Amino acid sequence: MRVSRADVVFAAVAASVVLGVTLLRASAGERSPWPGGVLLILVAAAALAVRRRFPVTVLVVVTSAVLLYYPLGYPGGAIALLFPLALFTVAVERRLWVALAVAGFVEAVAVGAGPVRGRPLMDGNALAWLALGLLITVWLGHYVRGRRARTDEAERRAAEAEATREQEAARRAVEERLRIARELHDVLAHQLSLINVQAGAALHRREEPYAALEAIKQASRETLRELRTALGVLRQVDEQAAVAPAPSLERVGELLDQAAAAGLAVRLDGRDAAAGLPVEIDLAGYRIVQEAVTNAVKHARARTVTVRIERTDGALVVQVDDDGRGPAEGLGAGSGPMGGGHGLRGMRERAASMGGEATAGPGPDGGFRVRARLPLPEGESA
Repeated sequence: MRVSRADVVFAAVAASVVLGVTLLRASAGERSPWPGGVLLILVAAAALAVRRRFPVTVLVVVTSAVLLYYPLGYPGGAIALLFPLALFTVAVERRLWVALAVAGFVEAVAVGAGPVRGRPLMDGNALAWLALGLLITVWLGHYVRGRRARTDEAERRAAEAEATREQEAARRAVEERLRIARELHDVLAHQLSLINVQAGAALHRREEPYAALEAIKQASRETLRELRTALGVLRQVDEQAAVAPAPSLERVGELLDQAAAAGLAVRLDGRDAAAGLPVEIDLAGYRIVQEAVTNAVKHARARTVTVRIERTDGALVVQVDDDGRGPAEGLGAGSGPMGGGHGLRGMRERAASMGGEATAGPGPDGGFRVRARLPLPEGESA
């Protein structure tokens, strides 16, 4: 800790005041403090400039100067003012017992000086006032120390809280980016896969391309609608702003109709189980089914797809089976929890975000199976 300009100015002012009062008393007929008394005053006052850096050392210096000053018969009073300043600093900067020990020592010296000198240094009232003044000085210093400690603790907690808020904001930003990435993938991948399949069919059936072109038209229209919905949610700043309804498992039949237009034989079991689901569970289930159907169309070369929706044991279970060969190599399908690949990984992340799980792998009778279990809030499982 460097010596501040304020501490130097404080020491200079203290020296000026004490010297001024002492010289006034000397001019009134008391013994001149020059040179020894002036030197002791200057040493004690100068030490105050470093009282924050070396509080105990400064207190020892000031106490020694005061205890030397009075027995030498110099004009009394003013130099004693420097001692409470040093004692107060010790009470602020160091432990309470240090300040109390020094205060007790000074009181003991004041009491014991009488027998040594042959006459009391102070009368009883003066000794009592000295003891009271020392205790008040120590208490004030201890109070300031405690208040400073509480302020430092409050600032530390505020800094920790701010750091926690920043970390939470960063975490939420990452989660939001992942959510947006999943949503855009789910919106675009399914419809574009259907468009790609139908475009290929149109090229192979040049004599009758109209059915494929109509399917492309419908798929592209649905892509634009869902993309507008997703962008509308991202742009929404007012809770009252109108956005298109989010995809729902109740509309999974439309999804399968598009797959049928791509040439798949489709089947839906448990349509009634999709009614009245919580919005988050409903959307997650729809996206998982959508991704599984997309994989069947795009990667598995499947001919049939069966979607099953049911509520059991307090959870929504969606299952998609096809008779294809599963996702292409590198998408990370397996018999256990799903691995790499944006689509399959997105299914797993969606299920995990709802407190559930999703798996993908070979079906028991061949083909490929995607199964997701999403816990329902209490009272929603019926």
